[in-house]
Amino acid sequence: MVPVVEALGFRAFAAGSDVGLTPQRLPLAAIDVERDMRSVGPGFGRRVARERATDLLPICSDWRPDLLVCEELDFGAMIVAERLALPFATVLVSAAGSFVRAELVAESVNAVRAEHGLPPDADFAMPSRHLVLSPFAPSYRDPAFPLPATARSVRLLTPGGGRRSDPATVYFTLGTIFNMESGDLFQRVLAGLRDLPAQLVVTVGRDFDPAELGPQPANVRIERYVPQAELLPRCDLVVSHGGSGSVTSALAHGLPMVLIRWAPISP
Repeated sequence: MVPVVEALGFRAFAAGSDVGLTPQRLPLAAIDVERDMRSVGPGFGRRVARERATDLLPICSDWRPDLLVCEELDFGAMIVAERLALPFATVLVSAAGSFVRAELVAESVNAVRAEHGLPPDADFAMPSRHLVLSPFAPSYRDPAFPLPATARSVRLLTPGGGRRSDPATVYFTLGTIFNMESGDLFQRVLAGLRDLPAQLVVTVGRDFDPAELGPQPANVRIERYVPQAELLPRCDLVVSHGGSGSVTSALAHGLPMVLIRWAPISP
């Protein structure tokens, strides 16, 4: 991400390992929510937090920022901020709020805290100790995981309903991460959509080669990226995997959605 940030004119620091972050095409795996939940602690809570804290500590010690802003799973940044007595704000990236659970993460995070001379965070209050920014509608939050008292909801999208097209325009996306882990899901959904009497716009992400999907009829446009702010006002329907960004963007524009519950094809 460093070249991407620098291309926008900002100074960027590398922090944390790139191991496992190189995008690669993966087969579609069956939904296993509990497996994903269990991986947050040892993954984000211990390994990633340790790597991030190790690299961020000298950067912040030398640069001495006045404020540190990080996303809700960047526990290493929070640990460094606490160690250096820096105020920090966290930005939520999971709209429903059920992904980061104290009972699954606290033990791993406390192990990294101990490495930096910090006491255990018994109530796992660190992520919400300071300002928490939620770029999602409050009603989208799982009632079982309410926003903390320090949270402020912010609107990043301008609600709108633009000019609809004739014929109808359908937008199909699998987001920016799941798109590489979706196996043949692009091909399967395309097969069901391309014969509709509609214009179909498909975005596959910068690491997915559109040529992989083969020739398409004239009503299908496949791109790596299209700004949603420009596309959605002209859409009539959004088809997606239910990612927070796609769903909230569609809601902001008053669009109906088809959300895919995926599964691999049995041999």
